[in-house]
Amino acid sequence: MSLARIASRAAAAALIAVGIAAPAQAAASAEAPAPEPMIIDGDYATDAPWAARMFADGREMCSASVIASQWVLTAQHCVQGANQISFRVGSLDQTQGREVFAAAGGVHVHPSADLALVNVRSSVDVEYAPLGEPGDAQLWETVQTYGWGATCTDRPEAECQSQWLKVADVTVTDTSCSDYRGGTAICAYRGDGIPAGGDSGGPMFANAPDGEYVQVGVASTSDRSSRTAYTSVAEYRGWIESYAGV
Repeated sequence: MSLARIASRAAAAALIAVGIAAPAQAAASAEAPAPEPMIIDGDYATDAPWAARMFADGREMCSASVIASQWVLTAQHCVQGANQISFRVGSLDQTQGREVFAAAGGVHVHPSADLALVNVRSSVDVEYAPLGEPGDAQLWETVQTYGWGATCTDRPEAECQSQWLKVADVTVTDTSCSDYRGGTAICAYRGDGIPAGGDSGGPMFANAPDGEYVQVGVASTSDRSSRTAYTSVAEYRGWIESYAGV
């Protein structure tokens, strides 16, 4: 199951693809179950101006990142089936900040990877997430994952979505594994926490060789225990640039 769909949508979609649903378990390796991410353990983020909380038809759904003035990057499974998509931006508290809505016809999904770009109706005045290049994520490097997803495993995920943005360290174990849809992904092993339902679509950040802190992945799957897979930003940078210009 993917990380995105959470319990509030469970009745309607039985927590299927990412969100709090289906894709999350397909995470870190071909043998891993298809997961859905939320950050269990880890810590609260203190600096993430590009972070965006995604809502589908008014319900908490996924995490995302603002990458340009009117463009938000998230996972394909997060937007699937939604009639209205909106984001809370400008605050680490998902109940605060400004709400922006997807423009008509503004949702674009990659044909084969678990990525989606959403064009929003109005400009978002925040510091945008700088996107990574090939080689920015290295094997055995400790990287960070961000999201507002579930923080529990003992009750429905909809009951424990984090109000505040969380961050967890994970260790890169593969830079050419597969995401929920078979696209190229960065797989990682649990560090001080692990993504889960509601973290889908959220970013993975790494320190590039030049020292810049850049987004290298988009949350696709997680087993909520030890392994997770993030669609590679570098692999699909051309597709992202064709829409968002970055």
